[in-house]
Amino acid sequence: MNPSRIFTILQIMAHVFKGCFILLLLFPWFNVEQRHRSIRKWCKQLLALFQMRLSVVGEKHLMDAHYLLAANHISWIDIHVINAFKPHYFVAKSEVASWPIFGWMAKQLGTLFIERGKSNSIRNMVQEVAEQLKQKAICIFPEGTSTDGKQVAPFKSNLFEAAIVANAPVYALAIQYFDVHTGQKTTAPAFIGEMGLLDSIWNLICSPPICAQISISEKLPALTERKALAELSQSLIAAQLCDSR
Repeated sequence: MNPSRIFTILQIMAHVFKGCFILLLLFPWFNVEQRHRSIRKWCKQLLALFQMRLSVVGEKHLMDAHYLLAANHISWIDIHVINAFKPHYFVAKSEVASWPIFGWMAKQLGTLFIERGKSNSIRNMVQEVAEQLKQKAICIFPEGTSTDGKQVAPFKSNLFEAAIVANAPVYALAIQYFDVHTGQKTTAPAFIGEMGLLDSIWNLICSPPICAQISISEKLPALTERKALAELSQSLIAAQLCDSR
């Protein structure tokens, strides 16, 4: 095994344990601003360890303090890419909570977990997200799964109801990954199929430097139908992905 990759693995492990230390011993004493500053710094350092750069398009569009952000989903690292730009609270599938270390970290960061396929869980989550949207910026991945990033899977509309109930602004975010050397899209970060978390991490370590680009839409119209909000968000993200081919 390449010694430089072994060193990178050790650096990532040390960085994860550093994050656990911060969450366990320092976060209880931090105010919201300090927490967000700490999250953003940690995430930016994590991206650097993977030789990943961050590019943000449309930052000026995001004018509100609390809102619903709908994003396409490619990888577990999407969350850290978004948080390296601006910390958000996330809604994730319940399986994430059982991930070693990362699941525990997600819980400490206030992630809301939803059980797929259970209507009661979805209804309760809609109410919870609507309440949280009154004071927090929440990001959702309405595809309900991750893809290779070449296209957008149909958006599930359930959680858009929370924005309508809370009368909260909605934005769409397109996330894409590019090979820094070639400028072409790369599927190296994709976390799909039967791939395990460690396999995905290894793919990122072995890949050439990557640019993670997030593109933020203007505020969506205040629609009162959740399916219309979901379809509009999906179409805006799909258009962004097509423009970057």
